[in-house]
Amino acid sequence: MAQISVLVVEDEIIVAKDLEHSLKRLGYKVVGTASTGLKAIELANEKEPDIILMDIMLKGEMNGIEAADIIGKSLNIPYIYLTAYAEDYTLEKAKQTEPYGYIIKPFKEIDIKTAIEMAVYKHQKNREVKKERDLLYQIVENRETTDFVFVKSKSRFIKIRTDEILFIEALKDYVIIHTNNSKYTIHSTMKDIERKFDFDNFIRVHRSYIVNTNKIAAIEQHTIIIEDHKKEIPIGGSYKEKFIQKMKWV
Repeated sequence: MAQISVLVVEDEIIVAKDLEHSLKRLGYKVVGTASTGLKAIELANEKEPDIILMDIMLKGEMNGIEAADIIGKSLNIPYIYLTAYAEDYTLEKAKQTEPYGYIIKPFKEIDIKTAIEMAVYKHQKNREVKKERDLLYQIVENRETTDFVFVKSKSRFIKIRTDEILFIEALKDYVIIHTNNSKYTIHSTMKDIERKFDFDNFIRVHRSYIVNTNKIAAIEQHTIIIEDHKKEIPIGGSYKEKFIQKMKWV
């Protein structure tokens, strides 16, 4: 595995040097140190480190939270905050930037190693998930017909005919596509899936469900029964009117 490169952002010289020595003893490559937010942004652009250790309370025009937010959005480089005591307001602002971790001063080398390894691993997995999701959406958006979609199963993309899909179910940060014989779990939001499945025979009936109207066997009050499937799907109040308009009633 390639050596992990680290950018250190700390305005206390002694702390910065101590941290740099610890990182080198742990086997990491220190690509630079910065004492201000502006310098941190400059070095991040120039060195493109694997991860940044960012002191929250930097002196000068820009604190560590502001610098990290800019770097995270523009360069997609993960960062871990270095912090001693900070007031609640500052910590709340730090949390909103979604860091990959915190190291509390005075730090121990085991804390540094644990935080870096976990952060780099999580960031790599997030990038893989995003890449796979973007590829899936690109395939869906560029297809010439609406007869099929591709979903990722293990290490392959599987072609599924839309007329085989029974319903789609939301589960936290994932959605499950149910077919007659299988189900496929992908990392996405229901809002994105609803946009991708903007076909005549698919409709969202609940905040957690999209159904294939061609697969509805019966409707009982506020519940939908799917063909050859035991699961009962609720009809949400905010989706009921649109669902009624969609269906053909005699």
